[in-house]
Amino acid sequence: MRWPKHPAESVRASRFLPPFCPWPECSAHLGPSAGFQRWASYRKPGDPARIPRFRCKACKRTCSRQTFSTSYYLKRRDLLAAVAAGLVAGSAHRQIARSFHGSKTTVTRLAERLGRHAILFHARCLESLAALTEPVVHDHFETFVGRQDHALGVGTAVGAHSWFVYGVDPAPHRGNGRRPDRRPGTRAKAQRSYVESIRRTIQALLPKIVAPNRLHLLVDGRVDYPAAVRLGTIKDRVQLEVYPNPKRGPKGATRTAEAIARDVAMFPVDQLHQLVRHTCSDHKRETISFGRRIESILGRAHLVAVWKNFIKSRSERRPDRTTPAMRLGLTSTRWRWEWVLSRRLFPARVRPSDAALELYWKRWTPDLPELERKHAA
Repeated sequence: MRWPKHPAESVRASRFLPPFCPWPECSAHLGPSAGFQRWASYRKPGDPARIPRFRCKACKRTCSRQTFSTSYYLKRRDLLAAVAAGLVAGSAHRQIARSFHGSKTTVTRLAERLGRHAILFHARCLESLAALTEPVVHDHFETFVGRQDHALGVGTAVGAHSWFVYGVDPAPHRGNGRRPDRRPGTRAKAQRSYVESIRRTIQALLPKIVAPNRLHLLVDGRVDYPAAVRLGTIKDRVQLEVYPNPKRGPKGATRTAEAIARDVAMFPVDQLHQLVRHTCSDHKRETISFGRRIESILGRAHLVAVWKNFIKSRSERRPDRTTPAMRLGLTSTRWRWEWVLSRRLFPARVRPSDAALELYWKRWTPDLPELERKHAA
């Protein structure tokens, strides 16, 4: 995966040249560049270095070196990597703000920016992936949005061998205390939100499967999976391997062979869920820092996925310092947050999925006011 490790601010002004026009309406944003003309420079308060400006010859609009940095329009440009590390370390926004002598709202805005960057960065990683050759373990992480009766299932697809997080997708539904397929005496029925979430994940992974191979999906006993793969376009390209959740015995009882087989097969996704529950303060069992919007929760979930794929070692208990991205050949070394945040990503050039775009532009939550719901790039 080709990705610059030095931030845009560190490139000398005499050597920097915009790779494309940052304006989406310009023909040089996606097409070939028409060239740029140096257009003076400016300084930021408290920063003696001059930032060069450029003028696009196609649309006659100007941009600067800072336009291609993840810290564009920021006063505290040094906080992005530190806030990202704090968010995946179990710290709440107020705790991070106290550590860096800032405001909670500043950390909240930076968390939103980091989530949007993680969504596009994750889509960029999937584009760089040549082919998917390993089985994928899929399950939903259960949480809630604002109130416990507004439940949210976060679909997670994890590689069975590499432990690479391939997909994160929302499945909002009404909370009822217990899963319908675990109620005694009731027949489980497929839920539409889960079925649509599973289909979106499968359709995002199928282009990486080389024909005539099929997508090998390891799942639990939810009835939503057979309902999701009945669609004609994906029915013949997905192979389900089901490991039902066994009935729990009394405390201290010996686990059955079925329970052991299920835990071994579903371990990659179970480990991810435990990691999210442990490192994200808004998903702990007893917390007051719960998420209030689907877009914020999924943005932070993508941030955790990027951290697990590129920065965190695959296993900290065993002497294995490789990352899931190293197992797939996307990179040859462990990354740092400064490397992930070295360049700004534009949604028109990355082209994520439709669901990811809805999360990026904050159009998923339907009951928010128009001014609060959308994000202006």
